[in-house]
Order: sequence, then structure tokens, then C-alpha cells
Amino acid sequence: MRKHILIVLGLIVLVVIAGAVYVGWPDTAKLPAEQVTGRRPTISDPRIQTIPTVKVADVVGWRDGAAPVPAAGLKVQSFATGLDHPRWLYRLPNGDVLVAESNSPPRKGGGIQGFVMKLLMGKAGAGVPSANRITLLRDADGDGTAETRSVFMTGLNSPMGMTLLDGMLYVANTDALVRVPYTDGMTKVTAKPEMVVKLNGGGNHWARTLIPNTDGKTLLVGVGSASNIAEKGLEAERYRANILQVWPKEKTYRVFAAGLRNPQGMAINPQTNRLWTVVNERDMLGSDLVPDYLTQVEFGDNFGWPWYYWGGYPDSRVEQDNPQLQQYSKRPDYALGPHVAALGLTFSGDAKLGGRFANGAFIGEHGSWNRKPVSGYKVVFVPFAASGFPTADAKPIDVLSGFLDKEGNAQGRPVGVATDKAGALLVADDVGNRIWRVSPAAKVAAR
Repeated sequence: MRKHILIVLGLIVLVVIAGAVYVGWPDTAKLPAEQVTGRRPTISDPRIQTIPTVKVADVVGWRDGAAPVPAAGLKVQSFATGLDHPRWLYRLPNGDVLVAESNSPPRKGGGIQGFVMKLLMGKAGAGVPSANRITLLRDADGDGTAETRSVFMTGLNSPMGMTLLDGMLYVANTDALVRVPYTDGMTKVTAKPEMVVKLNGGGNHWARTLIPNTDGKTLLVGVGSASNIAEKGLEAERYRANILQVWPKEKTYRVFAAGLRNPQGMAINPQTNRLWTVVNERDMLGSDLVPDYLTQVEFGDNFGWPWYYWGGYPDSRVEQDNPQLQQYSKRPDYALGPHVAALGLTFSGDAKLGGRFANGAFIGEHGSWNRKPVSGYKVVFVPFAASGFPTADAKPIDVLSGFLDKEGNAQGRPVGVATDKAGALLVADDVGNRIWRVSPAAKVAAR
């Protein structure tokens, strides 16, 4: 009899817990995403979640000639189609475009978390194996479509960032920075990649981005965290959540800036010759927190992760305290909105898209998986002032939208952005498996 009573009581407890979870889950945004953008976003009280909100757009692809919607005065066309999860772009000096066709390496570990992650990746169109390939695209006749395509480089491990320095092409794999000799106009790499430095891999945030530093001698590599808030221990975050500075000749590196949960696109602002990056912030504080951001980065900066966000707001979930860091946590310069998954970044230096896009930054927002309603899934432009920072009242301008159809399904998801030799904007669409080209609808007067 007692056993039956205990079973009944246990069932009642489970029902109560399930009811509590149901009431608080999924968390729904109380603020419009626009209110959590700009120089002075609304930072509301956190709503700590044990179970994350799961709201990711199902991928359906581009059907029946569908395409993204460009801003007024612009047009969009396919620069290249039939690619395999294209993530990142790099323009070579002769105008050829390199595309990293890449995805997450196989994830270790199972259990409930592993099952959920695998389910989410498949739902978001990221469950396919990584092609581990760089493809070269060439638009020789200048019609805005790449008529030549060739396999440029293989034998890589979830590659992402690419850049040239001193006659060498550097590629950021998920676990190493490698290089090969490069000559202008080459269409295929035959040399075996040389290891420059190892990078810590595994866990979350596999993609490594890469640009030359302004000193002309070193490289900057973005390495995201292995976890959400260091819940796997700080040792697992060694040289993670950082921008690393690499000396390729000496094959050494140091931390350039820290406390950046997942720094992705990096670019040098041509106005000021300063480094900027976009960062994906932490999860499970509700649909209104924390905004992903765009910010200038100086050597020695610390943006607070995992202990603090947005310039000093404490995250009470982090087990090990670090009170001395609070006053030194740098506040980001510009909020892009919660959970937009800002990945791509390029400045408008040589873009030719018209006056309102003449001074600022283009950002590829891959789109949320844990916000209700969803956010991101578009390419935006942030206007900058003569000071070299976003204007005081600037809000992101949609450059390319319509990645979600009327039913809220994902036709594509933007990632890397870069300008081509004619000044158009190229956008890598990883689940649409193509590169989009955005250009003026009519001829733009010289500026």
C-alpha cells in the first residue's frame, strides 16, 4: 500500500514539475528585437532557463525561382549555385572568389544534449557532413555570375577563415591554422598544407575566422568558446572565447582580446584602421537576452565572458566568481539584437551600392534557434559616422531579407559577406547552397 502511495505522490510531483516547465517554456520575447539593438539597447532582467527555448526555422530551400528580397534600389542574383554548405568568402587580388564549403566536424559525446544538438543541426540544415573544401569561383566576363568553378583546395578540417600574407594563403581549420604558397591567378593548390599553430577545437563553436592584422606581420584568429558559460570548466576554455594574435614566421601566438564568447566575422574599419568583430553572446537567459554585438576591439580588451555581459551585467549562473573583472569588462559598441547569430562582417570601403550604404558595416545574420519569435535570418547594414563608430541613433538597415518564407520556413541562411571586384556584395548562403550577389538596380554615380 505504501509503495502505491509513493508512486502516486511521485507522479503528482512529476505532473507539477512538468506543468511548471510548460508554463515557463518556451520563453517568449517581451520586447521587440529592435528595442535590443543600437548603441543603447534595452538590457532587461534575465529569465534563466533550465531548458532552452527551441524555435528554429525548418529548412526548405529556394523553390520555384524564389530569391531573397533586396533593399530598395538594389537587385539580387545568384553568383553561384549548387555548392555544398558554403560558409565563408575571400576575394583574391585578381578578383577570383574563394568559398569555404564547410560544416561542423563530427561531434563527440551522446546523451540527451548530444541528441538535442544533432536534432537541432538537422532541423537548421547544418546536419550534413563537412565538405572540407575550398572552391574557386571566377566571373571572367563581369556579368555578375561565376562561369568558372574549380576545386581549389581539399584535405582540410572544417575550414572557415582564409587570407593572404607575404605570398602565402592561410586557412583556419577548426583545430589548426595552416598555410600553402600562393601565386596570383592559380586555380588549384597542390602543396601539402603546413601547420602554423594548433587551435583548440571540440565542443561548441567550431568555426575559426581569420584576417591580417594592421601591422602587416601578424594574423588575427577568432576562436569561440567550447560551451555556453564555461559550464564544462575553465580549463576547457583555454585559448577559447578569444581573438588570438599569431606570428606566422615564429609560429607563436598570444591572446589579443578575451571575454568574447564567439567572435566570428572580423574586419578592419577603413576609416580608422581599427579592428572590429561581431560576437554571438550567451544563451538561456530568455528571448530578450543577450544581444549579439558589433564592436571595436583593442589589444588587451576583455568583454567579460563568461562572468559578465554588456559591460558588466553579472551572469549568476557562472560557478566561479570573478568580481575584479566587472569594472574592466568592456561594453560593446553596438547591439545587433538577441540571438540573431551574427557571423559575416565586411565594411563598405570598396562597395558600390549607393549613398546610404557608403559608410558602415554589412553583417550576415544566420538566424536564431532559441528565440520566440525568431530573429536574424537576413543581411543588415549598420551606418557609421565620421567618428568611425555607428551613428548614435542608427538602427540596422535590411540589405537582404526574405530568407524566411511566409510560413516561417528557412529558404536560406546567410553567413559570410564580402565585396567583389565590381563593388557588389556577395553573400554565402549555407543551407541555400549558393552565393548571392547584391548590386545596384540602376547604375550608381561615382562617389
